[in-house]
Amino acid sequence: MRGPRLVVNLVLLAVALLFVAPLLWLVTASFDARGGLAAKVPGDFTLGNFGQILNWQVGGRPLVNGLFISAGTAIIAVIVAVLAAYPLSRYQLRFRRPFLYTILFTTGLPVTAIMVPVYGLFVRLELVDSLWGTTVFLAATALPMAIWMCKNFMDGIPVSLEEAAWVDGASSMQALRSIVLPLMAPGVAVVGIFTFISAWGNFFVPFVLLLDPDKMPASVGIFSFFGQNGLVAYGQLAAYSILYTTPVLALYLLVSRWLGGGFSMAGAVKA
Repeated sequence: MRGPRLVVNLVLLAVALLFVAPLLWLVTASFDARGGLAAKVPGDFTLGNFGQILNWQVGGRPLVNGLFISAGTAIIAVIVAVLAAYPLSRYQLRFRRPFLYTILFTTGLPVTAIMVPVYGLFVRLELVDSLWGTTVFLAATALPMAIWMCKNFMDGIPVSLEEAAWVDGASSMQALRSIVLPLMAPGVAVVGIFTFISAWGNFFVPFVLLLDPDKMPASVGIFSFFGQNGLVAYGQLAAYSILYTTPVLALYLLVSRWLGGGFSMAGAVKA
């Protein structure tokens, strides 16, 4: 048994190195005045790379725009997904199965395939170069997966809990708000984080729908460090990448206590 275990450990070690190597480059290059593609100990240690990006024009405004778009996308998608998933989970609707299959199919549609008609629609609605319009579109693209995930989380909550609330006079929306949502809080957190990260890392949609450089999010702003003729400011790029990942890490740390709680209903249902 030592042979297979050794092979598994070596494979896991190789996978870990593939993930660690880029992170190691980010740390070393961000503090190197002459940072390049190689991950090495900084020969000329400096904090100048962070000084170049820690200003409103380069680092502040794109981060604020990205937070506005990503947080708005997550909030809209979570609210709509919960309201859409509730009847799909609780009621025997006639077209529930075809609707679910349609949702599952739309999760595989690439956004790039629909951007031409979407751009034409945005031109007609005068939503081009609008942060709100970009946010709503990203929320719409995230809805199929968000609805599917919310329904699966909601299916794990016993209907008997809601029936007890209905007997006491609560409406469906009151039962959803006071019983279902608190019990599926970890699931809502997962959907919110998933949607936020997807919007935060989306480059193509803001690049197409936004025209004003002052409205570009951080995912597009990072493109400015790639100069012409193959010239790249690697040190500043690495420093900006570290700054770019900070909101996602902070969000995960804030909600991580919910992710490990599971969905134990043992104490919620009376024997």
